[in-house]
Amino acid sequence: MGLGSLGNLGKLMKQVQKMQEEMARLQTEAEQKVVEATAGGGAVKVTANGKGELVAVAIQPEAIDPADPAFLEDLILAAANEALRQAKESVSQEMARLYKQSGLPAIPGMQGLF
Repeated sequence: MGLGSLGNLGKLMKQVQKMQEEMARLQTEAEQKVVEATAGGGAVKVTANGKGELVAVAIQPEAIDPADPAFLEDLILAAANEALRQAKESVSQEMARLYKQSGLPAIPGMQGLF
């Protein structure tokens, strides 16, 4: 391995280190970022964070029908799944943006991860 190759390797390692630092920063930001999703015309609202955790559920009184609990269950599931999907997509978009900006070469198999 020539000296030029060692210089390129050093440059690549610095890029990787910078990307790791940015990924850690993004992860911290993701933990604080929240998304909301609703179902049933706003009868149920679910809030999730970037870690994929549900942090709040709000149910309007008109959505509570003791004769039809399955309807409310379906609304909660729909809103929760949408909030989690949005949270995951938001983090994935940020990670893809970071990877693209890093200038690192494309790694086979990595493109589909973000």
